[in-house]
Amino acid sequence: MPTVSVIIPTYNRAWVLHEAIDSVLAQDFQDLEIVVVDDGSTDNTQEILESYKQIRVLGQDHRGVSTARNAGIALAGGRLITFLDSDDLWLPGKISAQIAFFNTHPDAVICQTEEIWIRNGKRVNPKKRHKKWSGMIFERCLELCIVSPSAVMMRRCLFDEIGRFDEILPVCEDYDLWLRVACRFPIHLIETPLVIKRGGHPDQLSRTPCIDRLRIHALKKILKSELLSPGQYCSAGAALKKKCAIYATGCLKRGRVKEAHHYMRLSRRFRTKGFAPIGVLE
Repeated sequence: MPTVSVIIPTYNRAWVLHEAIDSVLAQDFQDLEIVVVDDGSTDNTQEILESYKQIRVLGQDHRGVSTARNAGIALAGGRLITFLDSDDLWLPGKISAQIAFFNTHPDAVICQTEEIWIRNGKRVNPKKRHKKWSGMIFERCLELCIVSPSAVMMRRCLFDEIGRFDEILPVCEDYDLWLRVACRFPIHLIETPLVIKRGGHPDQLSRTPCIDRLRIHALKKILKSELLSPGQYCSAGAALKKKCAIYATGCLKRGRVKEAHHYMRLSRRFRTKGFAPIGVLE
């Protein structure tokens, strides 16, 4: 069995998919397998995949990135799992740096590297709120997603502890997963940028509307999970109230009054001190 399984979900990304795959094949650490999950592509993705003999390919009907990643996890044989979004790239030494980290930190279950951001072909600097942190970073993960799927590597056993990606979520599935991880385990950071994260293209999932609504869904889940300490619970509740208020204001501006009132009520029901009664977040 390989040491590392690299899972690449893709949907109609033939225009960049070969670059992602090539960046894995160029790694100096080679005890790995590449599992590409084609999420029902209708472009020439299959033609690209057939040109490679060194990869495993799994096809499925178009069901979304969460289902694709989960299918890749189920197929993968490595004791370490890592993901690469098909529009991103790895720089040389990415895998070996994370293997070295795990070898020197045997108690660690997940780590990520720094990354370089490219938007519309130009390098940009992330804002301060996107800063990556290391350690018990649950509270820092509440505002937005500061863990990148293309940058992480985790021990396979971690999924036995926290579950897999929520297949209901079309986006923010990573935000949801990292909340479940970060409330229980340190997420370590290798400060070397070893990932090129590309954005600005029309099919970028983070451009999907209503991201705040989906983050609220993830916060409700974690608040009802009984995984949080009292301090984590209060922090997550405060984040929920803030996001509900922002989302409700946006709904009112767009004339969605009933939806706005729903999120206003959700915000008012949450108690910032102590644990909410069962059902209060339904």
